Amino acid sequence: MNNAMKIAVLIPCYNEEKAIARVVARFRAALPDADIYVYDNNSTDRTVDEARAAGAFVGSEPLQGKGNVVRRMFADIEADVYVMTDGDETYDAASAPLMVERLVADNLDMVVGTRLHSDVAEAFRAGHHFGNRLLSGAVRYIFGDRFQDMLSGYRVFSRRFVKSFPAISSGFETETELAVHALALRMPVAEIPTPYGARPQGSVSKLRTYRDGWRILWMIATLFREERPLTFFSIIFAVLALASIVLGTPVILTFMESGLVPRLPTALLSTGIMLAAFLSLASGFILDNVTRGRREIKRMMYLALPGPRPSGGRS
Repeated sequence: MNNAMKIAVLIPCYNEEKAIARVVARFRAALPDADIYVYDNNSTDRTVDEARAAGAFVGSEPLQGKGNVVRRMFADIEADVYVMTDGDETYDAASAPLMVERLVADNLDMVVGTRLHSDVAEAFRAGHHFGNRLLSGAVRYIFGDRFQDMLSGYRVFSRRFVKSFPAISSGFETETELAVHALALRMPVAEIPTPYGARPQGSVSKLRTYRDGWRILWMIATLFREERPLTFFSIIFAVLALASIVLGTPVILTFMESGLVPRLPTALLSTGIMLAAFLSLASGFILDNVTRGRREIKRMMYLALPGPRPSGGRS
């Protein structure tokens, strides 16, 4: 690994006093030349004191939610390579050098530490495992089959990824946004299996399974509409057109037999639905052109920044 490269470890935190000192110590041991940043998100315990005592640079983000903290960290911190992890001691710090090396050696923009093969039942409960596979599968189906563990919080990024990331989400759906950003711009990415452990005793997960699951699902739908508008609105067109045909066919058959339209409200409803269907399709074509322009701008911003590999070639 090139010693001239500046590495930053980013740890978004909320009420992690039980674990944060050990997380900082372990990442300092794994990446001794890295700067370690802990950004607190309105903790009510001793998270800030523990992080500062462990030697981390401590910042804060008053807007509640992991996505807000990630946005602030990406904006504030300057580095060549960014390692993002959680402050709950579940991710394996010893895997960080391998992930960084993979990013630099293969000139990638994101390396994800996957948790799908964890042997610790308490760390990755069956319900969370199922939800992760379901949501990751939805993203693979819509945007591309490149991530098995889309929701992992353990990632390594290039500078050009971080500084071109729009960061619109506010909560745990930020991992979905990170994945779709890479897929939309067709960035080079990779996944590496990493050990995943249970939280330390007394530490409580901030993930609310059903609420955050629905928020992630809503984020997937929002990004589907924004990044694939023609497909999104074509589906709406097909559903509305089918409904219009189902409603209108009996009216047309009756008119062909008798020359009368006895169910005028149904005929008007069917016509209105078909008009809405074609409006949806037209919206899809228009927004698809807008999205292409936005994607070109994001791509140019991304290309304006250097990749992770040093100018001398492989490290």
